Amino acid sequence: MSRKIRSAEYRALAELRYKIRSFLKEGDAAARMAGLEPQQYLMLLAIRGLAPELPPKIQTFAERLSLKHHSAVELVDRLEQRGLVRRTRSKEDRRQVLVSLLPRGEKLLERVVQQRIGELRASGRELVKAIDALLRDGRTRNGNGRLQKVAFDEENKS
Repeated sequence: MSRKIRSAEYRALAELRYKIRSFLKEGDAAARMAGLEPQQYLMLLAIRGLAPELPPKIQTFAERLSLKHHSAVELVDRLEQRGLVRRTRSKEDRRQVLVSLLPRGEKLLERVVQQRIGELRASGRELVKAIDALLRDGRTRNGNGRLQKVAFDEENKS
C-alpha cells in the first residue's frame, strides 16, 4: 500500500526541479556566450563524455540527447560545417558513420565545461540538498552520520 505524500516531499520535489531548471538555463547561457547553441553544446558534451564501450554513432547520440535520428544528423551537419566535429566510416562496418571531436570543438567545449563545473562546485550543494530531501524518506542523518527517523510536525504529516 502506498503512503500519503507529505508536504515536505512536494516542496523538496519542487525545489529540485527549480534547481535543475536553473542549472540547465545557466548552461544554455554559457553555451551561447561561447558561440554555441545549447543543442550544439549538448552534442559536443555527449561526444566527449561518451563511455569508451559505446559506439560514437549518430544513433547513440540521438538516444542520449532524446532526439530523432534525423535531428541528430542535422545537428552533426552544423557542427561539422563549423569545423567542430568529424565523421568517419567505421573500419569494422563501413556502413557505420562515427563522430568525433576536432581540436577546435574540444577547445570550445572545454571552455563551457570549465564554467559549468565551476558553477556546480560553487552551488552544487543546493542541488544535492534538494535531492537528499527527497531520498531521505522521513529519515535524516544524526551527528554520527547514521540515518534516524525524523519527527515531523503536523504540517509535514500531510
